[in-house]
Amino acid sequence: MTTADNGNRSPKTGLFSPVSMSRVSQVIVDRVKLLIRDGELTPGDRLPSERDLCEQFGVSRVTIREALRVLEASGLVAVRVGARGGAFVTAPSTERLGEGLADLLSLSALTAANVTEARMVVETSALPLIIERATAEDIADLLRLTDEGQAALEAGTYDVGMSAAFHVRLAECAHNPALTMLIHSFHGPMLMSLREAKVSAPLMGRQGSDEHRELVLAIQSRDLATAEAIMKAHLQRTASRVDG
Repeated sequence: MTTADNGNRSPKTGLFSPVSMSRVSQVIVDRVKLLIRDGELTPGDRLPSERDLCEQFGVSRVTIREALRVLEASGLVAVRVGARGGAFVTAPSTERLGEGLADLLSLSALTAANVTEARMVVETSALPLIIERATAEDIADLLRLTDEGQAALEAGTYDVGMSAAFHVRLAECAHNPALTMLIHSFHGPMLMSLREAKVSAPLMGRQGSDEHRELVLAIQSRDLATAEAIMKAHLQRTASRVDG
């Protein structure tokens, strides 16, 4: 759907009614979320103007603007200016949803061992889908990442962020948005666990990089048994280097 198409959508009316609670802006946010969930509002729909929203909800313009800011930060609404501007319902990206989960994970009392154990369950279980669905472009991207990792090792510039990036891209090869969102949410905790493992065994980067490449070659050959064996050994070694 183009921006022009969005601009031509008429505002939906009759969906809102006055509210009277202490945190009014959050009530409005929750009501808009409910309308999106129930399909009353869909991506591309334009919300009524600020003035109309004020009248329908029975609140001030400041309250409406606060609610729109929250919705925009959540990736549920895009606010555009100009003649065709306004607040439009959007579909939040996988990355944005993953960021929200990542914030929850980062603020919780997770240990590196917790994260690695979860990765063993999720990433190993994803391999059948990856083997089945990985495209030539996916394989090329993974090989490029392994080449970059090995070059960084030679130059002494390798960072665990490169390993995390490889695992995120690997999960994307399953072409399942829910799985991609889950692995994106693990990015921060994954870095935490990898850094702890590196402190425990700082010279293991070379072996890990080699395993990345072996894993890609197994996926390229559609060899599930080999891919699973490599992944299990790869993650088990990380698990053995972090505290329980």
